[in-house]
Amino acid sequence: MTYGSMVGSLWLGSSSEIILLWWLELFQVKVFIQPHYLQNFVQSTFNALSAEKVRGATLVVSGDGRYFSKDAIQIITRMAAANGVRRVWIGQNGLLSTPAVSAVIRERVGVDGSRATGGFILTASHNPGGPHEDFGIKYNMENGGPAPEGITDQIYENTKTIKEYLIAEDLDVDISTIGVTSFSGPEGQFNVEVFDSASDYVKLMKSIFDFESIRKLLTSPKFSFCYDAMHGVGGAYAKPIFVEELGAQESSLLNCTPKEDFGGGHPDPNLTYAKELVVRMGLGKSDSQGEPPEFGAASDGDADRNMILGKRFFVTPSDSVAIIAANAVEAIPYFSAGLKGVARSMPTSAALDVVAKHLNLKFFEVPTGWKFFGNLMDAGLCSVCGEESFGTGSDHIREKDGIWAVLAWLSILAHKNKGKLDGDNKLVSVEDIVCQHWAAYGRHYYTRYDYENVDAGAAKELMAHLVKLQSSLPKVNDIVKGIRSDVSKVIHADEFEYKDSVDGSISKHQGIRYLFEDGSRLIFRLSGTGSEGATIRLYIEQYEKDPSKTGRESQEALAPLVRQPHLYLHCLLRTGLNKYLGLTVRGLITGGGCSEAF
Repeated sequence: MTYGSMVGSLWLGSSSEIILLWWLELFQVKVFIQPHYLQNFVQSTFNALSAEKVRGATLVVSGDGRYFSKDAIQIITRMAAANGVRRVWIGQNGLLSTPAVSAVIRERVGVDGSRATGGFILTASHNPGGPHEDFGIKYNMENGGPAPEGITDQIYENTKTIKEYLIAEDLDVDISTIGVTSFSGPEGQFNVEVFDSASDYVKLMKSIFDFESIRKLLTSPKFSFCYDAMHGVGGAYAKPIFVEELGAQESSLLNCTPKEDFGGGHPDPNLTYAKELVVRMGLGKSDSQGEPPEFGAASDGDADRNMILGKRFFVTPSDSVAIIAANAVEAIPYFSAGLKGVARSMPTSAALDVVAKHLNLKFFEVPTGWKFFGNLMDAGLCSVCGEESFGTGSDHIREKDGIWAVLAWLSILAHKNKGKLDGDNKLVSVEDIVCQHWAAYGRHYYTRYDYENVDAGAAKELMAHLVKLQSSLPKVNDIVKGIRSDVSKVIHADEFEYKDSVDGSISKHQGIRYLFEDGSRLIFRLSGTGSEGATIRLYIEQYEKDPSKTGRESQEALAPLVRQPHLYLHCLLRTGLNKYLGLTVRGLITGGGCSEAF
């Protein structure tokens, strides 16, 4: 094996083109295939890690199977060998979901007793894949969670000064065949192990959930089930878990063959993009063929996000995590001793807050980003957490976990339907569970609007404009009452700031909040999880504790806050978005049960 160094140049682009998040570098494929680009990022990562995390170490290298992943795996493996890594573990065909990578790093023990010290995950999350679409890479640490800001900041600094990278050019690995291939490396023998993508993750899920109870539910003739992997890596786990372990019919699986381009679709599990599942569940504009299944679910490209559906019923992610937390101790064996605490991201509705208060649980409100949950979990402070962007998880790993969320809901359904699977007893449905939850805890009506591909500079100007408005709330309230008297008064406005209770770090500028007297919230947040431009997210929430009023449609309940032209919200948008962004206001609703432009 020949080892050497090569000099390369790292193209970073202009400030409006680069998307380097604390956890993930994401660009279109055309950027990653530039000469030396990926290599320089990988070497910058190795250089940012301590020596014991690289030389003689074991690393996981896999991803969601999107276009360019197989080439990237070969490049990273060659560079790992040249940098003195002792072992590389790869899921068969390069496939491992993001949750599975976290699980493998945390749980897997090699035949020689080795454990992983980290891993490269090749994914662009819920973004499209293909030659002209997106690709991404991130590094997870030995706790199975994304690298902290201290590491990612150093990676970024390294990319600006790197002069060479190390690579074993003639090393080639067959990632389609399970087994171990050995090479000679600078630290002695270098082993590449290709292993079954599903086995470790399935083992972990079986240790968390009562599979026998779920199996009784899924094999009951009274219950029907549908899971859509959206041609993402979740398909690699669907048959082993839902069919082979839990007894579901293979016909209940949709789009479960992982594809490099996700079948030409957008692998984002929401009511807009998971169209086939939405129609099958009776939620489409046209009727589905036949009676919809009792339960439906979808996961995204790397299977860390999820969408939960009942028959003709959508469960918002904010409600989902609250309902899981409320039922976890009784329905999920892993939590039988109780929950340590719960947490949600700031833009997520306050449904989880009410559950935490009722159950006397520790509660944390954190910025958007899974690392904040990971810190709490590592400190033993949080068991269940979630975010409004279809991410739900627990302390079994340090990533959100789409299939875990599906199994959590199936566990709750199995628990609620004990003794009802035989005879003429009516099953407790997804809708029943949600409505019972609203009756007990109240309902947080909630929706989200996305303004995508916005010029980054203009978006920052808009956010500054919204902060400035916070200094004149009396005047704003006068305008609100003059336009529509049934809109509650704004009593507080700020930029969300978070002090981490574990490491003491402070995260500023995490979103702009307008808080109303009746508990309603209006939140603006700037996001950068696409490869082109910025995204402005607008979150609207209203709490209703009267059980007689929790059954309305979200858009009806939220009408005082969202319907134009009688809205304070649209006053902000018309003087903000149009002025600063020069676009027609258009929104994608992902949290309120429908999608529409306005």
